[in-house]
Amino acid sequence: MRTLEAYTKLNLQKIWEKLPYGTLVLNTDGFVIGWHGELETWFLHTEEDVIRKHVSDVLPLVSSSYESFCQIGDEYWETQIKLPSFSLRGEWKRYIEAGEHVADFLVLRRDESYFELENLFDASFDEILITDGEGRILRAGTKSEQLYNQPARELLGRKTTEVADLGGFTPSLLPEILEKKEKVSGIQVTANGKKLYVIGNPVFNPDGSIHRIIFNSREYEEVELLRKRLETTESLLDAYRSELEKLKQDGGGATDDMVVLSPEMQSVYRLAERIAHVDSTVLIIGESGVGKGMIAQKVHRSSHRHERNFVHINCGAIPETLIESELFGFEKGAFTGAHTSKKGVLEIADGGTVFLDEIGEVPLNVQVKLLQFLQDNTFRRLGGNQLMSVDTRIIAATNQDLRQLIREGKFREDLFYRLHVIPISMPPLRQRKEEIPALVQHFLARFTKKYGLFKQFHEDTVEILTAYDWPGNVRELENMVERLVVTSEGMEIMPHYLPDTLWKDGKTMNAMPVVKIKGLCPLKDAVEEVERQLLAMAYEKYENTYRCAEVLRVNQSTVVRKMNKYLGTRNGENEHDN
Repeated sequence: MRTLEAYTKLNLQKIWEKLPYGTLVLNTDGFVIGWHGELETWFLHTEEDVIRKHVSDVLPLVSSSYESFCQIGDEYWETQIKLPSFSLRGEWKRYIEAGEHVADFLVLRRDESYFELENLFDASFDEILITDGEGRILRAGTKSEQLYNQPARELLGRKTTEVADLGGFTPSLLPEILEKKEKVSGIQVTANGKKLYVIGNPVFNPDGSIHRIIFNSREYEEVELLRKRLETTESLLDAYRSELEKLKQDGGGATDDMVVLSPEMQSVYRLAERIAHVDSTVLIIGESGVGKGMIAQKVHRSSHRHERNFVHINCGAIPETLIESELFGFEKGAFTGAHTSKKGVLEIADGGTVFLDEIGEVPLNVQVKLLQFLQDNTFRRLGGNQLMSVDTRIIAATNQDLRQLIREGKFREDLFYRLHVIPISMPPLRQRKEEIPALVQHFLARFTKKYGLFKQFHEDTVEILTAYDWPGNVRELENMVERLVVTSEGMEIMPHYLPDTLWKDGKTMNAMPVVKIKGLCPLKDAVEEVERQLLAMAYEKYENTYRCAEVLRVNQSTVVRKMNKYLGTRNGENEHDN
């Protein structure tokens, strides 16, 4: 019968053989006295093959096929052994008995992430060097040879202070890190004269002791270059901030998601801010797509009602049979299907603002009730008898000629005057072409963020967009920018991506006048003569600098400047183009 001790030893041996580890035991002279676990599988040697052999004969780690490990002599350290198809991570431990050094144990395990870690080290822009808690180098990147004129394997096992003493670099940051136990940065000079910016960052054990120190090094010239670029960027950013603040104070730029650059739009914007603080009814007049809804929202946001509801209702999009119930609500049983009562938008917006877009589409029978509400802020729900009272401001808008509708009997004159207390006339986009480039960039930024497509407009494309009359106004321009961002190829939106409609079916391209030079002259004079003739012919035909700019495919400001130069006229600066 086996003794308990032998039985225990046998079971421990079986357990050990099932563990995914290997153990190498060396005596004090470095000869193998133990070879257990997975070592036979990894190194293709049995225990009988290696017992009593020196470790350097068993594991030829000093050859180019393997990575060197720390020299024996410390009580504990770590190592990696790189094999052709995988890597092993090992922990050395010195066994001391009665104060005497008896043996050294190396416990190895497969490190599946080793080669990934190697690739990260090699791909890093910075030099990475890792030490243990005492500053002994455990790993060095491939850039160390470039910086320190020493192969990485010659650095392993040495303390950074030792490398510094040998002239590899100076000074070492290790003493300061060990003293402060915090991240330390500084400048080092290497043996080959390179100046480095180095950061040493300690990693701590649960008990607060330092487990690792990670050093990142980068050539100081690169850091200085980045610093100068950052300073330049910050300086430009400060200048842009100042310019933006100036534009805001001057009433220009993008405001509340609106582009306000032309004198006409600045006047509209200032009027909207002034009337926001009173409760007078506002009628916004302008073509479809000019931004009437944006001005209505501006009035609401600038008023004391800004924390309450803003309800936008398009009267032209609601059937005549439903518009009364949408505005005023209805009581239960007011019509078939009215199983419960419902509030209308005038009640929903109590304390806030209702924006009635396309007010000219409201039927006459509803106009009567709306007129009563504008007179005393009261109404009755559809099918109800109770007089309701709310505090709701009305802003109306139309793209129609309401006076003509009055003459045709389609709009009540008394309602018109109730709505026409404060009229705001929105100019079409063709009368504020100087805003088109800014609007293009504004919409480009919006769709870049929406679709994640980073593009820019070629200056010639912007010129063509600026020359176009835009019958659909800002809405048409917005849709065109979205179309170009989505459908164009490459990073830059070139003119050939524009639809034929923007070229007026090719007429703009073919409208170039024929010019003649009567005799030989210096080339510079010929160019100026051509420009003079073109400008004179274009202005004689169109009497409008915007149309001249469209035909000649330049900015309107360029036409004005060259007319002043060649023709001695300032018509372009003072005209009001239609």
